Amino acid sequence: MKFKALFLPLFLIIFASAQVMLLSEYKDENLSGWYISEKLDGVRGVWDGKELKSRSGYKFSYPDEFIKCFPNFALDGELYTKRGEFDKISSITSNMSEHQGWGEIKFHIFDIPEANISFDEKYAKMKELDKNCKNIIAIKQIAAKDNEEVFKLLDEVVNSGGEGLVARSPSLIYENARSSKILKIKKFKDGECEVIRINEGSGKYKGLMGSISCRDTKSGVIFKIGTGFSDEIRKNPPKIGQIITYKYQNLTKNNKPRFPVFLRYRDEL
Repeated sequence: MKFKALFLPLFLIIFASAQVMLLSEYKDENLSGWYISEKLDGVRGVWDGKELKSRSGYKFSYPDEFIKCFPNFALDGELYTKRGEFDKISSITSNMSEHQGWGEIKFHIFDIPEANISFDEKYAKMKELDKNCKNIIAIKQIAAKDNEEVFKLLDEVVNSGGEGLVARSPSLIYENARSSKILKIKKFKDGECEVIRINEGSGKYKGLMGSISCRDTKSGVIFKIGTGFSDEIRKNPPKIGQIITYKYQNLTKNNKPRFPVFLRYRDEL
């Protein structure tokens, strides 16, 4: 393809299991000139030039037609349909025996990991791929004028049912680690924890899961989560040892999350 000369040899940047760039949390950075996009609530996807895999390195079970026009170089992005459909997307992408539902999914890309060029040049190339491949969409990026513009956009996205924003520095270079040059911006904080106990409910939840006890994967703090669960999850609770994502307002003086709410199971494929 005509992009080939822009990329480093594939063996120099290996997209190994779980070796993907991860977001840091926005603190108080000056975002003038940063690229801003909506943070999609989908399933992370990694195209290595031959196969489409999860962030943990497992190959998704997709129809051959889905990747027919994908390029021979790596892409990073999100398998996504529309806002509010994370459970549906997760169900489709985690099914290893059937291809049902893949016609609704598109690969929304936000980076070309091997491209040794600036992010604005990468974005131009991503938009070219968008034009030439029906299942690839370049996530819309805008160059922020200032932080006020960013937080106005955040309000618009959240009020429309979106999760938040992602800010990328113009000097962003892809690295297989958590980067301080790619930030998530939300109206709430989030974290991950390991389920260590299922607590039976009472009242209308008698005989069902009432809450879970879990251990934060970073701090090791143990706390309970009792909200955010659907009736279906309460009937079929998470397994001990499973990792979930939760949101919260802030931390207490004991370093526990205040008002934690279940968001989703972590993509562990």
